[in-house]
Formats: sequence, C-alpha cells, structure tokens
Amino acid sequence: QVQLVESGGGLVQVGDSLRLSCAASGRTFRFYAMGWFSQAPGKERETVAAIGWSGSSTHYADSVKGRFTISRDNAKNTVYLQMNSLKPEDTAVYYCAASDIFSVVATTYSYWGQGTQVTVSS
Repeated sequence: QVQLVESGGGLVQVGDSLRLSCAASGRTFRFYAMGWFSQAPGKERETVAAIGWSGSSTHYADSVKGRFTISRDNAKNTVYLQMNSLKPEDTAVYYCAASDIFSVVATTYSYWGQGTQVTVSS
C-alpha cells in the first residue's frame, strides 16, 4: 500500500516555473515506477511523464519535452516534476501515481494522489 500526497501547485504567469512534489508513504516506494498525469476541465486524464524505479528510465509527453523534468529521490520517498516555460495549456490538476511496472498507461497505476492544481495565466 502506498499513499501519495502532491504539493507545489499554484497560479503562475506564462513562462514561469513550478516544481511539483509527490511524497509517498511506505518503505516500498523505491520499487514503484512513478508517473505524473494531468487533467484539464472537460478533458481526459493525460500522461505527462513517468520514471522507473531507479530513475534511469523516463518518458515525457511530446507537449512537455524539453520543458518538464521528472525525477525521484528514493531516500526521501519523493518524486518531482520540474515545470519550466509554463503555458496556458498546461493548466490542469496534476496527479502523481505509482505503478508496479514502468508504464505510460494510466490504468496500470494502482495508487493515486489527490491532485494539485496548476493554473497558468496569460
């Protein structure tokens, strides 16, 4: 069982940066692949980025490549999403999730946080 709590969201201007954090409970965090997903009003949940248990494997949605970076600190049971050059279309609720396998498919993730709102104002 893994419990996830996101933080770091907020209201920012176009071009600003944010760092989202996701703190996990449980000593088995280091065995899980982690992902960040976004969901904008009226839209389906989308995969933003994923990272393998060791951090050596990563995946990014095309829309965020070169702007967002996913990382993890297994000693702190935390996964991060550094978001740079933010755009209005990045506005969404961002969720972190844990999976037994490295995957970009949301349905393979068993544990989810409550989400944190990111709003990018133009």
